[in-house]
Amino acid sequence: MTYPTQPKASHFINGTYVEDDAGAPIDVIYPATGEVIAKIHSATRAIIGQALDAARAAQVEWAKMTGTERGRILRRAADIMRERNHDLSVLETWDTGKPYQETSVADATSGADALEYFGGMAATLAGQHIQLGEDWVYTVREPLGVCVGIGAWNYPTQIACWKGAPALACGNAMVFKPSETTPLSALKVAEILVEAGLPAGVYNVVQGLGDVGAALVSDPRVDKVSLTGSVPTGRKVYASAAAGMKHVTMELGGKSPMVIFDDADLDNAVSGAILGNFYSSGQVCSNGTRVFVQKGIREAFLARLTERLGKAVIGDPMDPDTSFGPMVSARQTEIVEGYIAKGVEEGARLVTGGKRLEREGFWLEPTVFADVTDDMTIAREEIFGPVMAVLDFEDETEVMARANDTEFGLAAGVFTRDLARAHRVAAGFEAGTCYINTYNDAPVEAPFGGAKQSGVGRENSAAAIEHYSQLKSVYVRMGDLEAPF
Repeated sequence: MTYPTQPKASHFINGTYVEDDAGAPIDVIYPATGEVIAKIHSATRAIIGQALDAARAAQVEWAKMTGTERGRILRRAADIMRERNHDLSVLETWDTGKPYQETSVADATSGADALEYFGGMAATLAGQHIQLGEDWVYTVREPLGVCVGIGAWNYPTQIACWKGAPALACGNAMVFKPSETTPLSALKVAEILVEAGLPAGVYNVVQGLGDVGAALVSDPRVDKVSLTGSVPTGRKVYASAAAGMKHVTMELGGKSPMVIFDDADLDNAVSGAILGNFYSSGQVCSNGTRVFVQKGIREAFLARLTERLGKAVIGDPMDPDTSFGPMVSARQTEIVEGYIAKGVEEGARLVTGGKRLEREGFWLEPTVFADVTDDMTIAREEIFGPVMAVLDFEDETEVMARANDTEFGLAAGVFTRDLARAHRVAAGFEAGTCYINTYNDAPVEAPFGGAKQSGVGRENSAAAIEHYSQLKSVYVRMGDLEAPF
């Protein structure tokens, strides 16, 4: 069968599709069926060099444009993405296996939001005047140069835009490497940007495995690295970038706590737990996978959760009625199955799910464990699949100590009707992104990022500008200058 997903070529460099058959072949697999829907090639050294040279040359001219001119192009790209949301969402479903019900509202749309937001901000980027008596200092906000973005496989379109939009708004050029598991969507982002008027070479896409990412990160032509990925990968990338004193943004994983108090609205809490554990089949870095439920409502919570999970529609991801899709790959499915087995082995109570579905592709049931203790593997390690660990707690002091007892610090959430407690708990969380009576909302207007081992820097909002630009200070003396001799 011929699929409409085969790209014109593997890479997008200097405004056009580029192929190099000498690169290692990579099969693109549709997670819902396990079928190969496209074939691409990993970037060779020549391709990497071509992309970086194109970015370096184009960045100089791009930075000379006014912020208004740059912003106009980004906003035009956002408009095109919204006009093509259906086609982009279908491609994202092919790429990731996520249901169209989800991709049509959460993927290309959020990418367009980022392009629009930073497109509007581009004209506002400015320095400062500092008066020092007769003398004065002014600052100039300048681009960093060539930025490398390394994407993850769970939100390929969104991540391509979350990294690209602020980088381009500040006058940088970008070379983006998608995950080899989901390589298709970023090519369309690059294509749309050029169609919107972006000069050739300002946004490039190269494909490949970890060796391609490593080559990009270590290359002296690169000034900034932004990674979305796991903590182990982040440590390696951070160390490599540090060797070249490169700027970095690390958006890494987590094992985030969700704390549900007795007085919480039960259905809202269950909704938060579902969104924080089973959206995207649990493949979201900020998921609240340690669900602490106060003992007074534990059984009611588990009963309502099980009832709600029974309403999940598992089926063809292209069907708009389908609400739960497959895992992204056979390997990730095996990893999650290993964690489920570990949960049973260590004595957690399997409330629902836990099995692979008997169908083609990479399907696991939504899985809930109760009676989980803090020392169990499923409560300590990031699973990145549809597995929820429910833990009991007695009081606020106890649960806060346990919630923060982790090396991670990406996100955290609290459900309660007590307003004072809600803000007190949010203030006490050791996490970069927190939620009160909701979970996993990620508007472009709000900073997103982690604490501790979960990352460095912030994506989205005005805060991202600090991570894609630098300040130059200029001291101006108005009078004569004295010297000791």
